[in-house]
This record gives sequence, C-alpha cells and structure tokens, in this order.
Amino acid sequence: MRHLITTIAALVVPLILALPAGAFETRAASAFVIDQTTGTVLLNKNADQMLPPASMSKLMTLYITFEALRDGRLVLDEKLPVSKHAMAYGGSTMFLDTTDRITVEDLIRGIIVLSGNDACAVIAEALSPDGTEAGFARFMTQRAQQLGMTNSTFSNSNGWPQAGHRMSMRDLALLANRVITDFPSFYPLFSEREFKFDGRAPQNTRNRNPLLSLGIGADGLKTGHTQEAGYGLVGSAKQRGRRVIFVISGLQSAQARAEEAESIVNWAFRQFAVKPVAKAGTSVATADVWMGRDQKVQLVPMEDVSMLMPVTTGVKVVAEVIYNGPITAPIEKDQQIAELVITPPSLPETRIPLVAANDVPAGGFMSRVGTVAQMLIAQLNEPPSAPADQGS
Repeated sequence: MRHLITTIAALVVPLILALPAGAFETRAASAFVIDQTTGTVLLNKNADQMLPPASMSKLMTLYITFEALRDGRLVLDEKLPVSKHAMAYGGSTMFLDTTDRITVEDLIRGIIVLSGNDACAVIAEALSPDGTEAGFARFMTQRAQQLGMTNSTFSNSNGWPQAGHRMSMRDLALLANRVITDFPSFYPLFSEREFKFDGRAPQNTRNRNPLLSLGIGADGLKTGHTQEAGYGLVGSAKQRGRRVIFVISGLQSAQARAEEAESIVNWAFRQFAVKPVAKAGTSVATADVWMGRDQKVQLVPMEDVSMLMPVTTGVKVVAEVIYNGPITAPIEKDQQIAELVITPPSLPETRIPLVAANDVPAGGFMSRVGTVAQMLIAQLNEPPSAPADQGS
C-alpha cells in the first residue's frame, strides 16, 4: 500500500482553507445536520440513539402515502372513512368523526400542516395489510428497514406515546431526504403555512414549523412534541443551490426549538461553502508501474471535484493519495487505481476515485529485464538486518 502526501495547492485548483469552523454547540439532546448537496455531515450529537420521535414520525406515514399515490393504490380525490379508533385520538387533530369521509389530499394536508393524529390513523387503516393501525405500524417498521433506517421501530402511525415507538435522528434525516428527492411534486405541501379544514377547528389551522416565515430558505418538514420527547423538528432549508437537512430533539420549549433551528440553519450556510478541489483529467499525482513500458502513470479524477469546506481561511488542506503499488502493467486509460483522501478540519473525510490518465502497455523483454535488475540491485544494497536476540 503506497501513500503519497500532497496538498490541494498541488492540484489544478489551488485552495487555501480552513481553520476549523467552530463546532456548533447545540442545546438539543440529540441532533443531526447534513448538507444534502454534498452528503457532508456537519453535526452529529447522539444521532444514532433510538428516541421517541413524537409527531416527527408522521413523515414515515406520509412517505408510505406518497408511495401509494405514485403506485396508484390511492388517488388524491379518493374519500376515506373515519373509524371510531381514528376519531378517538386526542392531541393535535382535525376533529374528524365517524360521519366524515375525507379526501386523501385533505388528510395529507391535515397531517403536514395540522399534525392530525386522527388523519394519520385514517390513512394507516386504509393502507394497512390487515386494516388496523397496528398492522400499518408493523409495515412501517419493515419499510423503514428497507430504506436503510435501521434504528426505527413503529407502534403507531402518528407518534402518539407508545412503547417501542422509536427513531434515531439520523434515520429521520434519511427519511426527510427521501421525501424531498423521491417525491418532489408533493414536497411543496410542507411549506404550506395554513390549512383551514372546513372551519371546524379554528384553533388548529397553522403550520407549527417556526422557520417557514423567516425568509431563510426553510421549506419543510415536521415538528414534534410530547412530554417524553421534548420539542423537536425535522427541518430543511435551501440557499444559493445548497440544501441543508437537520433534525433536533429534546428541547425544553417551542421557543427554544425555534431559536435552535434558526441558529443551525444560519451556521450551516454561513460557516461552510462548496469550493472546487480538482478538475477532471488533470494530474493529481503519479503512481509507480511494475513491468510496464513506462515506470509511472499519472493519476487523474474522472470528474470535476468540489467539496464542502469551512469558510475561514488559514492553512492549506493536506490530502493523501492511496494505492496498491507498484501497479502491474498493462494499465488501461480510465482504470481506477487510486483514491484521493481529503479530510478538511472538523469535517469527515472524502474519498475521490483516481484513474489512469493514459494506457501503459506491458514492457518488452529488455524493459522487464531492466525492472527485475533494478529490484535485485535495490535488495542487494539494503543493509543487513540485525540478528535476533536469542536471550540467555
């Protein structure tokens, strides 16, 4: 394994960077912040701990609902009945009763804007394998596992406090990302600030997301609150082509949740920026070649490379080129043979594939003899190793 230490300044695009951005000291008991555009994790605090998610888990019910609409198992103007079980839910509701038949579209808006526990149960019973909310919760858990949400188990459709209903903050961020990317036609519903469902609940008409009116690019997703979980928010904001997704939980009040969420959004956009690192086809380093017509091959990235970096200037970023070498010829152009590993201060490493810039055919007879001769001479010139101590 060969390691070549290089600097970003040695690449095609010079990059002066980065005293570490100050780590964000969140008041949340658990938090996860990711730059969706680059996939860079900006903040991780207890992000894999399974916690009560409260109404933030309604995102899973919504995701499954969107899948059913996409697959034709539901349609937006279809009207669904309200069971006694759904009507019995307290907390945040649409105040549905068993005489209602509600369109799927109104139920979705009721879940997103009004955080309707009863609306979730109506959807759950319609899509459940056995017609019950408990059956739907089991399906939610299975589907979450399939989506890679390994720290999520569901006991109901809406986050009502119940044993075994748990999610991690990382899983909630993954789910938010799937909602945004898989269902862009439905995602604008999350920025709807008010929904006056037939006037029956004038005290519950406004979206609880505290960021939507602040002009900072916030456009979703879901708040949550129970006594056990505290105040939480799965949020997302977009500025200048970058999208940030964040999850916070365990705040002590709605005001603290609002302040923390705004602070995180401002920090994520102001303290980090996407900067160019290397250009496609431009040499980053060279690798040694064994038994080839040439003794070295240039290493280049296949595509232009940009990375999220702290914005504070200061030091040059040091990168490491790693490959198993020397590399045996023949080598084909665009064959991946190395990686460029860059670890900016305070951020996780990024690994960039590097490929051969050109073909390197196997060397002829004399070239091979010369290579072997060089190896033998190098071995003969190595100093003898010290004899092992045999003890007494």
